[in-house]
Amino acid sequence: MPSEDRDRLQAVLEALPAGALVQGPADEVVATNRRFVRMFDLEGRADLSPGAPLRPVVPLVRAFFASGFAGPGTPGEILAGRHVHRTAEIPLTDGRTIRREVEPLRRAGDHLGALWTFQDITDRKRREHDLERDNLALTELARQRNAFTAAASHELRTPLTSIISFCELLADPAAGDALGPDQLAFLDAIRRNADRMQRVIADLLLTTRMRAAALELEFDAVDVPGMLQDAVLERLATPQGAAVFTVLDCARGPVLRGDRHRLQHVLANLLENAAKFTPPDGRITVTAAPRGHFWEIEVIDTGIGIPHKFREEIFTGFVRAPNATSGGYPGTGLGLAISRTVVQLHGGTLTAGGTEGEGAAFLIRLPVTGPGPDTAPTGETPP
Repeated sequence: MPSEDRDRLQAVLEALPAGALVQGPADEVVATNRRFVRMFDLEGRADLSPGAPLRPVVPLVRAFFASGFAGPGTPGEILAGRHVHRTAEIPLTDGRTIRREVEPLRRAGDHLGALWTFQDITDRKRREHDLERDNLALTELARQRNAFTAAASHELRTPLTSIISFCELLADPAAGDALGPDQLAFLDAIRRNADRMQRVIADLLLTTRMRAAALELEFDAVDVPGMLQDAVLERLATPQGAAVFTVLDCARGPVLRGDRHRLQHVLANLLENAAKFTPPDGRITVTAAPRGHFWEIEVIDTGIGIPHKFREEIFTGFVRAPNATSGGYPGTGLGLAISRTVVQLHGGTLTAGGTEGEGAAFLIRLPVTGPGPDTAPTGETPP
């Protein structure tokens, strides 16, 4: 090799961020860089001049490998691997880990040798190990949290059921002495708050199942206009829903493949939020129409709206927009997180829009034929 080419090759090797050795076609040394010499303490211990045989170098390098490393043993077997690309992560006796790569060198079908590189990946492997430990710890914490949430929710359900049953019994005139207006008002407040607690518990249990990847959907033919009508009528049957003027405008369209029960839960969440954040003189508009291969359902209100920078954050479990928390509106921040997950399991999307101070708009897009075979949630799941 001309001296100018040799100098150019040496400069390239010295610029590499790894130890490097170029092997010739006759298993001779073509060139090495200083990083390779330092990595295996070869200074003065091996002849690494151009043209020197490589076989005596192999055991000197191999001596640094940890005893547990399984690989070709003899120098001949090791050097014979020059014809194919190979990679290996090798632990060293001093605790370091290196990544060895062998890249065959060819030109016009002729074999010219191989480039061997040795990169110290000790810090990277240590970070990977630490990350794996942290992930295991977080997984255990998540398991404990899910177990606690499920146990607490089940424990709360029993007394709440008793409270609601006694509320119904006390409100029944046939049960005994009639209650006065103030007493009935107090009883109604107890009943409303107990119902709200039951909804919170149901959301907590649902998020627990989602985190455990145990939420299964039951797909069937869904009549979208009928589903929307039922959702709106159910909301209007509540005192809060009846206080806000609500309009439903649904076009005719194809039958949707989906889980009606879960989708109705999504609509109930959106309508409940709309009624909660909209004043009595406001308006809620529900529109739906097929668009191409999708059904688009939009719930628009004239309430407090959503700050622009919180349009994505509100779909994270337990996160609420600042104008909702500062305004004293009740809520856990779970409804939208659950709703987006259910919609994504249908292969669709749920996004937020509108203007702060003027109203919110939530758009659901659902594929008519349902989710594809590999559909999975792509956004935030409830924590």
